[in-house]
Amino acid sequence: MTTATTTAPAAAPERAAKPLPPISWRGPIAYTVIALLSLVFFALLPASGHRTTFRLSTANDFFQIEPITVSSTGGALFLSILGLLLAGLAFWAAAERRKTGVWLPIVFGVAIVFAFLCWAGAGKSAIPLTGLLQGSLFLAVPLVFGALSGVLCERVGIINIAIEGQLLAGAFLAAVVASLTSSAYAGLIAAPIAGALVGVLLVIFSVKYWVNQIIVGVVLNVLVVGVTSYLYSTILTEDAATWNSRHPLPVIEIPVLSQIPVVGPVLFRQTLLVYIMYVVVILLQVFLFRSRWGLRLRAVGEHPKAADTVGIKVNATRVRNTILGGAVAGLGGAFFTVAAGLAFGKEMTGGKGFIALAAMILGRWNPVGALVAALLFGFSDNLQTVLGIVGTPIPSQIMLMTPYVVTIFAVAGLVGRVRAPAAEGIPYVK
Repeated sequence: MTTATTTAPAAAPERAAKPLPPISWRGPIAYTVIALLSLVFFALLPASGHRTTFRLSTANDFFQIEPITVSSTGGALFLSILGLLLAGLAFWAAAERRKTGVWLPIVFGVAIVFAFLCWAGAGKSAIPLTGLLQGSLFLAVPLVFGALSGVLCERVGIINIAIEGQLLAGAFLAAVVASLTSSAYAGLIAAPIAGALVGVLLVIFSVKYWVNQIIVGVVLNVLVVGVTSYLYSTILTEDAATWNSRHPLPVIEIPVLSQIPVVGPVLFRQTLLVYIMYVVVILLQVFLFRSRWGLRLRAVGEHPKAADTVGIKVNATRVRNTILGGAVAGLGGAFFTVAAGLAFGKEMTGGKGFIALAAMILGRWNPVGALVAALLFGFSDNLQTVLGIVGTPIPSQIMLMTPYVVTIFAVAGLVGRVRAPAAEGIPYVK
């Protein structure tokens, strides 16, 4: 009698353990250094006064909020310690490989900014918080439109270094058309046409002739500066009343909403260009990530060969969206003339196109992210104006550097790891 022998099934091979993501200490270290600097300079060093006052209400609000007065040293000390606690939380999250979410950098940034304001406004007149935020949003307008232009272009694989030139061209044509028609709204309509024309030149050299896109963008910036400066010197200055007069866009107050304290003046007491910005950001965010058009656009920027195999016309898509991006940047150029109520001046954009590029990168090629980054830069730009009025002890030269210093630190240290679209800057050949 034979006994059947059964063999135990071989143990299933153990699955390879999924590798853990690498730990990045850059963020926690940056938070710690900034919080320590805040503690030393804003809390421990003596301020010029003992009290700092913040004013929240404006004259047209539904009801008035009494100004808030805090101890300059105590407020800065509390907020700096809060920053250190958040830095410790960031270290713990990094060690545990956990994500903290966007709330941590936002809360940290607000704490450090208010610690600085407690120190800078000590013993001075009240700091108008509502005016500070309202002006920050307004100054962020060209940066938002420029960053959105970069998102549209780079998502299809075209590097748009020419944002500066598109902003300047939009500002020029908006001023000229508004002067000729005596209508700021006509200038607002004309501005995107100028930006689109610069976009046409960009795609001709980038898509048709395969010229290096970075070089093309730099050359277009120089070209627009040269053309607008020549026309300004020869035509606009000779007959400024006809060609370069001031026609500002009126401020539009949304009924009821504009009278809500703090929120109302900031969001609903602005020019038409700001309201257009709201609509453009929302539409791009929805269509870019929730529509067939956005899917095709992103496919062209990530893998043009695969997009071509499913019937998407790669180069045609790049041409259309680059011109559209130029129009968006041109619309942002109207800020410098008709929205701000100024006549056109030579190189009046002042490098805002390059800050818009930084906002696009900091926002990770995302419309909402670009908006948040542009608001950060707009806040830093307006901060030096408000503190100059208040009478801060900081030298004016240092304050003028603020937007550019924030740009460098944001892109170099706070943006973390970013990945541009895979086919960015690479011409597509069938």
